[in-house]
Order: sequence, then C-alpha cells, then structure tokens
Amino acid sequence: MAMTSTTTVSSSMSTSGATTGKTAARNPVLRVPPASPAAAAAHFGASLAFHADVSDVAAALAADGDPGFVVLDSRSTASWDQGHVPGAIHLPTALIREQAEQLLDRAVPVVTYCWGPGCNGAARAALALAELGFQVKEMLGGFEYWVREGFEFETWEGREQRAADPLTAPAGTDDCGC
Repeated sequence: MAMTSTTTVSSSMSTSGATTGKTAARNPVLRVPPASPAAAAAHFGASLAFHADVSDVAAALAADGDPGFVVLDSRSTASWDQGHVPGAIHLPTALIREQAEQLLDRAVPVVTYCWGPGCNGAARAALALAELGFQVKEMLGGFEYWVREGFEFETWEGREQRAADPLTAPAGTDDCGC
C-alpha cells in the first residue's frame, strides 16, 4: 500500500527555483532539509579525502608510471586466493598492527579494500593504518565492484577478467562521465 503525504509549497520562488517562505516538505527526502551549500561542500570534500572509487583506482594503476599510492587487500588468505587486485599488497586487518611497518612506506598513501559495500573491513583496515600514522583512503565498492566493473584480477590460478556488469559500468566506454 503506497503512503501518501501532503506537501504545502510556498507560492514565492527564488530566482534559483528553490521555494522560500513556509515550505512544509513532508516527503521522506526533504523531511530533513538539505545542508547549506557551504556545509555540503565541506562534507563532500571530506568524503573524497577518505574515499576513492574502483574506476579511479583502476585508471591510476593502468596509467604509465607510479600511481602515487599502494593498494592493500585487507581480507583473509582464502579471500585473497579467490581473487584480488593485481599488484595489491595482502595484509589482513588483524595483522596490520604487527606487519604494516615492514610492508608499507609511510610516505606513500594506502588505498584499502575488502569484499564490497556490505563489508566494513576496508574501513577497519584504514582506521588501523591511520592510527599507525599512514595516509589512507578506502576504495568504495571493494573487490566486488572491481570485478563487476570488468577490471582484471588475479587468483591463485592466474589472471581473470569478467564482462562488466551493465548496472555498474557504462557499456561501450571506459568513462561513466561522473
């Protein structure tokens, strides 16, 4: 059964098209009003400082030269063997405090990943690394979206690549336009 709501919109409109005056937005999207443009810019700017998406990571790794970061797979050995980003360093989250100093250079930013968006393992790994003094970002979508976007990956048997999922990657182009 669909829920209905009543929305009262002021008849006065600003030049930008936003409503002014007594706007009583009762839909679920506007129940809490959007942040101010300045607050939104601060929030989204901070978000980009903490996150990278798989397409951007793949593009940087595919470009000639040093991408300026290392990729860290924070999953178990069994998960690593099933598949991982080529060139990634394997360091399960539970071992970061013991082994990060030997495997990573503090001067080089680290991009962490785990299984996918339903797993917070990459965030836990990023937290552990940050607490040790490393610069770190989390790769949004994790290994799941790496594979779903059609990027090559390595398994214990060798390299593999699957067709891109049309729901996650544009058909016929490498650039989604975002």
